[in-house]
Amino acid sequence: MPELPEVETTVAGLRSVLLGERLARVEPRRADLRRPIPVDLRQRLTGATVTALGRRAKYGLIDTDRGDTLIFHLGMSGRWRVEPKEIGRHDHLLIETDSGRRLSLNDPRRFGSLDIVRTDALADFASFAALGPEPLGDGFDAAHLADAFAGRIAPVKALLLDQRIVAGLGNIYVCEALHIARIAPDRAGGLIPRAKLKALVVAVRQVLAAAIAAGGSTLRDYARPDGELGYFQKQWLVYGREGEACACGTIVSRRVDGGRSTFYCAKCQR
Repeated sequence: MPELPEVETTVAGLRSVLLGERLARVEPRRADLRRPIPVDLRQRLTGATVTALGRRAKYGLIDTDRGDTLIFHLGMSGRWRVEPKEIGRHDHLLIETDSGRRLSLNDPRRFGSLDIVRTDALADFASFAALGPEPLGDGFDAAHLADAFAGRIAPVKALLLDQRIVAGLGNIYVCEALHIARIAPDRAGGLIPRAKLKALVVAVRQVLAAAIAAGGSTLRDYARPDGELGYFQKQWLVYGREGEACACGTIVSRRVDGGRSTFYCAKCQR
């Protein structure tokens, strides 16, 4: 599933194509993805001008001059394509601009979603209402983690994946950040001292910034809107490296927690 860096990279690619553009044609090509596509999406977007693009957690946001925001989620296999040579059966939304640019939202597994809401009501959107702070924003710091983890015996990895605690973190980048911070993924969140939490905040920001700079990580289907792949997987320290040597020489381990693979170094992370 595309995580925060992949969505951030996608939004940056769309911004270069859509910002300031009038949407001459908007065509949903099916009635639903993971859930129904709003029946008024075509009407509300056609003729509107894109005024801003952004991200909240793992969702992309496209604002228009009509006071509406298109919210997209890429699900497991979604990606935007700019100037697709052909439109196939997995291209579920087409957009054309007045200047002749064409984009499609391609999602073979259809686990993504499309919603349109009033921009001034974004905070009340059901998927956003309970989200924690953005990991790259000012609200994410050691004090926040200390409060969120207080008294909790749940593993720190599970807590970091809880979108109510911090928005947008996924399995890849949590594994990498915990390794950088030298914290075992199964360590009880409530027992981690403040100094370690400060190191964890730094590690989360570090790994996300590096992943965004590399265009995200490409696993299976993900690609940027211009068709380029992400390259952060070449920098992974532990994720996907079971049986390989950590920088310390210890073999990277893997186990399954809650249906997700956890990669870690038993020597570096305690």
